[in-house]
Amino acid sequence: MHPQIRHLYHISQKKSRVIIGLMSGTSMDGLDIALCSVSGTGIDTQLDLLEFETAGFTSDFKEKIRKVFARDTIDFPYLAALNSYIANQHGELVNVFLKKHRLSGESVDIIASHGQTVMHTPGYLLDSKKKLNATLQLGDGDHIAMHTGIITISDFRQKHIAAGGEGAPLAVYGDFLLNRTKGQHTILLNIGGIANFTFIPQSQSFAEVFVTDTGPGNTLMDTWVRTHFNLAYDEDARIASKGKLLDKLLLHLKSHSFFEKSFPKSTGPEVFNLSFIRSCLSKLNESALAHEDILYTLNQFTADTIAEAIIQTTNVTSAVVFMSGGGVHNPLLCSMLADALPGWYMGTTDEAGIPSDAKEAILFAVLANETIAGNPDIFTDNTNIPAVSMGKISFPV
Repeated sequence: MHPQIRHLYHISQKKSRVIIGLMSGTSMDGLDIALCSVSGTGIDTQLDLLEFETAGFTSDFKEKIRKVFARDTIDFPYLAALNSYIANQHGELVNVFLKKHRLSGESVDIIASHGQTVMHTPGYLLDSKKKLNATLQLGDGDHIAMHTGIITISDFRQKHIAAGGEGAPLAVYGDFLLNRTKGQHTILLNIGGIANFTFIPQSQSFAEVFVTDTGPGNTLMDTWVRTHFNLAYDEDARIASKGKLLDKLLLHLKSHSFFEKSFPKSTGPEVFNLSFIRSCLSKLNESALAHEDILYTLNQFTADTIAEAIIQTTNVTSAVVFMSGGGVHNPLLCSMLADALPGWYMGTTDEAGIPSDAKEAILFAVLANETIAGNPDIFTDNTNIPAVSMGKISFPV
Protein backbone atom coordinates (compact mmCIF):
# COMPACT_ATOMS: atom_id res chain seq x y z
CA MET A 1 0.00 0.00 0.00
CA HIS A 2 1.26 3.49 -0.86
CA PRO A 3 2.40 5.27 2.34
CA GLN A 4 0.09 8.23 1.69
CA ILE A 5 -2.92 5.96 1.22
CA ARG A 6 -1.99 4.17 4.44
CA HIS A 7 -1.75 7.56 6.15
CA LEU A 8 -5.17 8.59 4.80
CA TYR A 9 -6.65 5.31 6.05
CA HIS A 10 -5.20 6.02 9.50
CA ILE A 11 -6.77 9.49 9.45
CA SER A 12 -10.15 8.03 8.50
CA GLN A 13 -10.05 5.74 11.55
CA LYS A 14 -9.25 8.45 14.09
CA LYS A 15 -11.85 9.45 16.68
CA SER A 16 -11.41 13.06 15.64
CA ARG A 17 -9.69 14.80 12.77
CA VAL A 18 -8.15 18.25 12.50
CA ILE A 19 -9.34 19.78 9.24
CA ILE A 20 -8.72 23.21 7.77
CA GLY A 21 -11.65 24.44 5.70
CA LEU A 22 -10.87 27.03 3.03
CA MET A 23 -13.46 29.20 1.30
CA SER A 24 -13.15 32.08 -1.15
CA GLY A 25 -16.50 33.31 -2.40
CA THR A 26 -17.54 35.29 -5.44
CA SER A 27 -17.08 38.51 -3.46
CA MET A 28 -13.33 37.75 -3.46
CA ASP A 29 -12.73 39.67 -0.24
CA GLY A 30 -10.32 37.07 1.11
CA LEU A 31 -9.66 33.46 2.02
CA ASP A 32 -11.70 32.19 4.97
CA ILE A 33 -9.55 29.75 6.98
CA ALA A 34 -11.32 27.62 9.59
CA LEU A 35 -9.29 25.26 11.75
CA CYS A 36 -11.75 22.60 12.94
CA SER A 37 -11.72 19.52 15.11
CA VAL A 38 -14.26 17.11 13.68
CA SER A 39 -15.35 13.90 15.37
CA GLY A 40 -17.81 11.28 14.19
CA THR A 41 -19.56 11.27 10.83
CA GLY A 42 -23.09 11.57 9.52
CA ILE A 43 -25.69 12.51 12.10
CA ASP A 44 -23.08 11.90 14.84
CA THR A 45 -20.81 14.66 13.51
CA GLN A 46 -19.47 17.04 16.14
CA LEU A 47 -17.38 20.06 15.21
CA ASP A 48 -15.35 22.48 17.29
CA LEU A 49 -14.00 25.62 15.64
CA LEU A 50 -10.49 26.04 17.01
CA GLU A 51 -9.34 29.10 15.06
CA PHE A 52 -10.76 31.26 12.30
CA GLU A 53 -9.68 34.23 10.28
CA THR A 54 -10.14 35.78 6.86
CA ALA A 55 -6.84 36.37 5.12
CA GLY A 56 -7.46 39.40 2.93
CA PHE A 57 -6.52 39.40 -0.74
CA THR A 58 -4.39 42.15 -2.21
CA SER A 59 -5.94 44.36 -4.87
CA ASP A 60 -3.48 42.89 -7.38
CA PHE A 61 -4.63 39.35 -6.57
CA LYS A 62 -8.29 40.35 -6.98
CA GLU A 63 -7.57 41.95 -10.33
CA LYS A 64 -5.86 38.79 -11.55
CA ILE A 65 -9.03 36.83 -10.77
CA ARG A 66 -11.37 39.42 -12.29
CA LYS A 67 -9.61 39.03 -15.64
CA VAL A 68 -11.33 35.65 -15.98
CA PHE A 69 -14.17 35.86 -13.45
CA ALA A 70 -17.57 35.22 -15.10
CA ARG A 71 -16.24 36.33 -18.50
CA ASP A 72 -17.36 34.79 -21.77
CA THR A 73 -14.04 35.53 -23.46
CA ILE A 74 -10.71 34.94 -21.73
CA ASP A 75 -7.01 34.42 -22.35
CA PHE A 76 -6.85 30.63 -22.09
CA PRO A 77 -3.10 30.28 -21.27
CA TYR A 78 -3.63 32.89 -18.54
CA LEU A 79 -6.52 30.83 -17.10
CA ALA A 80 -4.38 27.69 -17.04
CA ALA A 81 -1.58 29.48 -15.21
CA LEU A 82 -4.01 31.09 -12.78
CA ASN A 83 -5.14 27.66 -11.58
CA SER A 84 -1.76 26.92 -10.02
CA TYR A 85 -1.11 30.55 -9.04
CA ILE A 86 -4.28 30.74 -6.91
CA ALA A 87 -3.49 27.37 -5.33
CA ASN A 88 0.01 28.46 -4.36
CA GLN A 89 -1.32 31.71 -2.93
CA HIS A 90 -3.92 29.82 -0.88
CA GLY A 91 -1.28 27.36 0.25
CA GLU A 92 0.97 30.17 1.39
CA LEU A 93 -1.89 31.80 3.32
CA VAL A 94 -2.42 28.47 5.09
CA ASN A 95 1.28 28.30 5.97
CA VAL A 96 1.15 31.84 7.37
CA PHE A 97 -1.98 30.92 9.34
CA LEU A 98 -0.26 27.86 10.84
CA LYS A 99 2.83 29.85 11.78
CA LYS A 100 0.72 32.60 13.35
CA HIS A 101 -1.08 30.08 15.56
CA ARG A 102 2.11 28.12 16.27
CA LEU A 103 0.88 24.99 14.58
CA SER A 104 2.85 22.49 12.55
CA GLY A 105 1.66 20.99 9.30
CA GLU A 106 1.83 17.57 10.95
CA SER A 107 -0.87 18.67 13.42
CA VAL A 108 -3.40 19.07 10.57
CA ASP A 109 -4.92 15.96 9.01
CA ILE A 110 -6.70 17.43 5.99
CA ILE A 111 -7.17 20.67 4.08
CA ALA A 112 -10.62 21.06 2.53
CA SER A 113 -10.35 23.65 -0.24
CA HIS A 114 -13.35 25.03 -2.10
CA GLY A 115 -11.21 26.98 -4.54
CA GLN A 116 -12.10 30.19 -6.34
CA THR A 117 -15.20 30.04 -8.50
CA VAL A 118 -14.61 31.80 -11.82
CA MET A 119 -17.56 30.39 -13.76
CA HIS A 120 -20.86 28.78 -12.83
CA THR A 121 -23.25 27.97 -15.67
CA PRO A 122 -26.26 25.72 -14.96
CA GLY A 123 -27.64 23.86 -17.95
CA TYR A 124 -30.35 26.41 -18.70
CA LEU A 125 -27.59 28.90 -19.60
CA LEU A 126 -25.82 26.49 -21.95
CA ASP A 127 -28.24 23.97 -23.41
CA SER A 128 -31.50 23.39 -21.57
CA LYS A 129 -32.25 20.22 -23.54
CA LYS A 130 -28.96 18.49 -22.77
CA LYS A 131 -28.70 20.00 -19.26
CA LEU A 132 -24.98 20.64 -19.58
CA ASN A 133 -24.34 21.93 -16.08
CA ALA A 134 -20.86 23.36 -15.59
CA THR A 135 -18.85 25.02 -12.86
CA LEU A 136 -15.17 25.87 -12.52
CA GLN A 137 -13.19 26.51 -9.35
CA LEU A 138 -9.51 27.43 -9.66
CA GLY A 139 -6.87 26.54 -7.08
CA ASP A 140 -5.51 23.08 -7.86
CA GLY A 141 -5.47 20.68 -4.90
CA ASP A 142 -2.14 19.11 -5.84
CA HIS A 143 -0.41 22.47 -5.62
CA ILE A 144 -1.95 23.20 -2.20
CA ALA A 145 -0.89 19.76 -0.95
CA MET A 146 2.66 20.21 -2.19
CA HIS A 147 2.89 23.77 -0.87
CA THR A 148 1.68 22.86 2.62
CA GLY A 149 2.66 19.21 2.96
CA ILE A 150 -0.93 18.38 3.96
CA ILE A 151 -3.38 16.02 2.22
CA THR A 152 -5.85 18.24 0.39
CA ILE A 153 -9.42 17.54 -0.71
CA SER A 154 -10.71 19.94 -3.34
CA ASP A 155 -12.96 20.40 -6.38
CA PHE A 156 -16.05 19.31 -4.47
CA ARG A 157 -18.61 20.56 -6.96
CA GLN A 158 -17.68 18.33 -9.92
CA LYS A 159 -19.00 15.12 -8.35
CA HIS A 160 -22.35 16.80 -7.69
CA ILE A 161 -22.57 17.71 -11.39
CA ALA A 162 -21.40 14.25 -12.46
CA ALA A 163 -24.22 12.79 -10.35
CA GLY A 164 -26.81 14.98 -12.09
CA GLY A 165 -26.84 18.16 -9.99
CA GLU A 166 -25.85 21.74 -10.79
CA GLY A 167 -22.84 21.78 -8.45
CA ALA A 168 -24.59 24.26 -6.15
CA PRO A 169 -25.59 24.94 -3.55
CA LEU A 170 -23.65 22.35 -1.51
CA ALA A 171 -24.28 23.88 1.91
CA VAL A 172 -27.16 21.47 2.50
CA TYR A 173 -24.84 18.61 3.46
CA GLY A 174 -23.08 20.46 6.25
CA ASP A 175 -26.20 22.38 7.25
CA PHE A 176 -28.10 19.16 7.84
CA LEU A 177 -25.38 17.56 9.94
CA LEU A 178 -24.61 20.59 12.11
CA ASN A 179 -27.90 22.45 12.48
CA ARG A 180 -30.70 19.98 13.13
CA THR A 181 -33.04 21.18 15.89
CA LYS A 182 -35.91 18.94 16.91
CA GLY A 183 -39.39 20.39 17.04
CA GLN A 184 -38.88 23.39 14.79
CA HIS A 185 -38.47 24.28 11.15
CA THR A 186 -35.03 25.76 10.55
CA ILE A 187 -33.69 27.76 7.62
CA LEU A 188 -29.95 28.31 7.14
CA LEU A 189 -29.73 31.36 4.92
CA ASN A 190 -26.37 32.28 3.44
CA ILE A 191 -26.10 35.71 1.86
CA GLY A 192 -22.81 35.77 0.02
CA GLY A 193 -22.41 37.04 -3.52
CA ILE A 194 -25.34 34.79 -4.35
CA ALA A 195 -27.99 33.96 -1.74
CA ASN A 196 -29.01 30.40 -0.93
CA PHE A 197 -30.83 28.63 1.86
CA THR A 198 -31.28 25.18 3.34
CA PHE A 199 -34.68 24.34 4.78
CA ILE A 200 -34.58 21.65 7.48
CA PRO A 201 -38.10 20.62 8.52
CA GLN A 202 -38.97 19.73 12.08
CA SER A 203 -39.22 16.09 10.97
CA GLN A 204 -35.40 16.07 10.67
CA SER A 205 -35.68 13.86 7.57
CA PHE A 206 -33.05 14.51 4.92
CA ALA A 207 -35.54 13.42 2.29
CA GLU A 208 -37.59 16.50 3.20
CA VAL A 209 -34.67 18.92 3.31
CA PHE A 210 -34.73 21.54 0.56
CA VAL A 211 -31.90 23.71 -0.75
CA THR A 212 -31.72 26.28 -3.51
CA ASP A 213 -30.15 29.50 -4.66
CA THR A 214 -32.59 32.40 -4.55
CA GLY A 215 -30.78 34.90 -6.78
CA PRO A 216 -28.33 37.70 -6.00
CA GLY A 217 -27.08 38.23 -2.48
CA ASN A 218 -24.44 40.95 -2.27
CA THR A 219 -23.06 40.72 -5.79
CA LEU A 220 -25.16 43.45 -7.42
CA MET A 221 -24.81 45.83 -4.49
CA ASP A 222 -21.04 45.30 -4.30
CA THR A 223 -20.67 45.76 -8.05
CA TRP A 224 -22.65 49.01 -7.98
CA VAL A 225 -20.65 50.40 -5.06
CA ARG A 226 -17.34 49.38 -6.62
CA THR A 227 -18.33 51.04 -9.92
CA HIS A 228 -19.82 54.29 -8.65
CA PHE A 229 -18.25 54.85 -5.23
CA ASN A 230 -14.85 53.17 -5.65
CA LEU A 231 -15.42 51.06 -2.54
CA ALA A 232 -15.31 47.29 -2.07
CA TYR A 233 -18.75 47.29 -0.44
CA ASP A 234 -21.27 49.55 1.29
CA GLU A 235 -20.14 49.28 4.91
CA ASP A 236 -23.13 49.20 7.30
CA ALA A 237 -25.32 50.21 4.32
CA ARG A 238 -24.33 53.85 4.88
CA ILE A 239 -24.76 54.75 1.23
CA ALA A 240 -27.90 52.73 0.52
CA SER A 241 -29.60 54.07 3.63
CA LYS A 242 -29.55 57.53 2.03
CA GLY A 243 -31.58 56.27 -0.91
CA LYS A 244 -35.20 55.46 -1.63
CA LEU A 245 -37.03 52.70 -3.47
CA LEU A 246 -37.37 52.92 -7.25
CA ASP A 247 -40.51 50.85 -7.82
CA LYS A 248 -40.23 50.60 -11.60
CA LEU A 249 -36.60 49.51 -11.42
CA LEU A 250 -37.51 46.85 -8.87
CA LEU A 251 -40.14 45.45 -11.24
CA HIS A 252 -37.64 45.24 -14.08
CA LEU A 253 -35.08 43.54 -11.84
CA LYS A 254 -37.64 40.94 -10.80
CA SER A 255 -38.68 40.26 -14.39
CA HIS A 256 -35.52 38.27 -15.12
CA SER A 257 -36.29 34.78 -16.47
CA PHE A 258 -34.33 33.15 -13.62
CA PHE A 259 -37.21 33.87 -11.27
CA GLU A 260 -39.64 32.02 -13.55
CA LYS A 261 -37.65 28.77 -13.38
CA SER A 262 -38.73 26.07 -10.99
CA PHE A 263 -36.89 25.38 -7.75
CA PRO A 264 -34.30 24.17 -6.89
CA LYS A 265 -31.92 26.12 -9.09
CA SER A 266 -28.56 27.84 -9.00
CA THR A 267 -27.07 30.97 -10.48
CA GLY A 268 -24.07 33.28 -10.29
CA PRO A 269 -22.53 36.62 -11.28
CA GLU A 270 -22.54 35.32 -14.84
CA VAL A 271 -26.25 36.25 -14.77
CA PHE A 272 -26.52 38.94 -12.12
CA ASN A 273 -23.89 41.56 -12.86
CA LEU A 274 -23.38 45.18 -13.86
CA SER A 275 -24.67 44.53 -17.38
CA PHE A 276 -27.90 43.19 -15.90
CA ILE A 277 -28.39 46.33 -13.82
CA ARG A 278 -27.72 48.57 -16.80
CA SER A 279 -30.11 46.62 -19.01
CA CYS A 280 -32.87 47.14 -16.44
CA LEU A 281 -32.05 50.83 -16.13
CA SER A 282 -32.21 51.22 -19.92
CA LYS A 283 -35.86 50.14 -19.85
CA LEU A 284 -36.82 53.09 -17.66
CA ASN A 285 -37.95 56.37 -19.17
CA GLU A 286 -36.09 58.25 -16.48
CA SER A 287 -32.64 59.78 -16.44
CA ALA A 288 -30.17 60.90 -13.81
CA LEU A 289 -31.32 58.44 -11.18
CA ALA A 290 -29.39 58.79 -7.94
CA HIS A 291 -26.83 56.07 -7.37
CA GLU A 292 -28.01 55.86 -3.75
CA ASP A 293 -31.59 55.17 -4.87
CA ILE A 294 -30.43 52.42 -7.21
CA LEU A 295 -28.37 50.88 -4.40
CA TYR A 296 -31.34 51.00 -2.02
CA THR A 297 -33.46 49.27 -4.67
CA LEU A 298 -30.82 46.57 -5.17
CA ASN A 299 -31.01 45.87 -1.42
CA GLN A 300 -34.78 45.53 -1.69
CA PHE A 301 -34.39 43.27 -4.72
CA THR A 302 -32.15 40.88 -2.78
CA ALA A 303 -34.44 40.88 0.27
CA ASP A 304 -37.62 40.34 -1.75
CA THR A 305 -36.28 37.50 -3.88
CA ILE A 306 -34.91 35.70 -0.81
CA ALA A 307 -38.20 36.03 1.08
CA GLU A 308 -40.32 35.08 -1.92
CA ALA A 309 -38.23 31.95 -2.54
CA ILE A 310 -38.50 30.89 1.10
CA ILE A 311 -42.27 31.41 1.23
CA GLN A 312 -42.85 29.71 -2.11
CA THR A 313 -40.81 26.57 -1.43
CA THR A 314 -41.14 25.78 2.27
CA ASN A 315 -44.95 25.81 2.64
CA VAL A 316 -44.66 26.84 6.28
CA THR A 317 -45.96 29.98 7.95
CA SER A 318 -42.92 30.57 10.14
CA ALA A 319 -39.50 29.17 10.93
CA VAL A 320 -36.26 30.00 12.68
CA VAL A 321 -33.93 31.67 10.18
CA PHE A 322 -30.20 31.64 10.92
CA MET A 323 -28.24 33.88 8.55
CA SER A 324 -24.59 33.79 7.54
CA GLY A 325 -22.33 35.40 4.95
CA GLY A 326 -21.48 39.02 4.30
CA GLY A 327 -25.13 40.00 4.15
CA VAL A 328 -25.51 39.67 7.92
CA HIS A 329 -23.39 42.82 8.27
CA ASN A 330 -25.83 44.85 6.16
CA PRO A 331 -28.39 46.32 8.60
CA LEU A 332 -30.61 47.68 5.83
CA LEU A 333 -30.84 44.32 4.08
CA CYS A 334 -31.52 42.50 7.37
CA SER A 335 -34.28 44.99 8.20
CA MET A 336 -35.86 44.50 4.78
CA LEU A 337 -35.75 40.73 5.23
CA ALA A 338 -37.43 40.97 8.63
CA ASP A 339 -40.17 43.11 7.09
CA ALA A 340 -40.64 40.63 4.25
CA LEU A 341 -40.90 37.68 6.68
CA PRO A 342 -43.04 39.03 9.54
CA GLY A 343 -43.36 36.64 12.45
CA TRP A 344 -40.29 34.62 11.43
CA TYR A 345 -37.38 34.54 13.87
CA MET A 346 -34.36 36.18 12.24
CA GLY A 347 -30.95 35.56 13.76
CA THR A 348 -27.44 34.50 12.75
CA THR A 349 -25.71 31.15 12.81
CA ASP A 350 -23.65 32.48 15.73
CA GLU A 351 -26.68 31.65 17.87
CA ALA A 352 -26.45 28.06 16.65
CA GLY A 353 -22.78 27.92 17.64
CA ILE A 354 -21.30 28.61 14.20
CA PRO A 355 -19.76 32.04 13.53
CA SER A 356 -21.58 33.46 10.52
CA ASP A 357 -18.39 34.54 8.75
CA ALA A 358 -16.84 31.08 9.18
CA LYS A 359 -19.82 28.98 8.19
CA GLU A 360 -18.96 28.28 4.55
CA ALA A 361 -15.36 27.27 5.33
CA ILE A 362 -16.66 25.04 8.13
CA LEU A 363 -19.13 23.34 5.81
CA PHE A 364 -16.35 22.26 3.46
CA ALA A 365 -14.42 20.85 6.40
CA VAL A 366 -17.52 18.77 7.15
CA LEU A 367 -17.75 17.66 3.52
CA ALA A 368 -14.10 16.57 3.59
CA ASN A 369 -14.72 14.63 6.79
CA GLU A 370 -17.58 12.78 5.07
CA THR A 371 -15.39 12.11 2.02
CA ILE A 372 -12.77 10.21 3.98
CA ALA A 373 -14.78 8.71 6.83
CA GLY A 374 -18.51 9.01 6.15
CA ASN A 375 -21.27 7.05 4.48
CA PRO A 376 -22.98 8.93 1.63
CA ASP A 377 -26.19 6.97 2.16
CA ILE A 378 -27.08 9.43 4.94
CA PHE A 379 -27.79 11.94 2.17
CA THR A 380 -30.41 9.92 0.31
CA ASP A 381 -33.14 12.39 -0.60
CA ASN A 382 -36.15 12.83 -2.86
CA THR A 383 -34.23 14.06 -5.90
CA ASN A 384 -32.74 12.07 -8.74
CA ILE A 385 -29.22 12.88 -7.54
CA PRO A 386 -27.62 9.81 -5.94
CA ALA A 387 -25.81 10.16 -2.63
CA VAL A 388 -22.12 10.66 -3.38
CA SER A 389 -18.90 11.53 -1.61
CA MET A 390 -17.51 14.75 -3.04
CA GLY A 391 -14.00 16.05 -3.53
CA LYS A 392 -10.75 14.95 -5.13
CA ILE A 393 -7.90 13.79 -2.89
CA SER A 394 -4.40 15.19 -3.45
CA PHE A 395 -1.33 13.85 -1.65
CA PRO A 396 1.72 16.00 -0.83
CA VAL A 397 4.13 13.60 -2.54
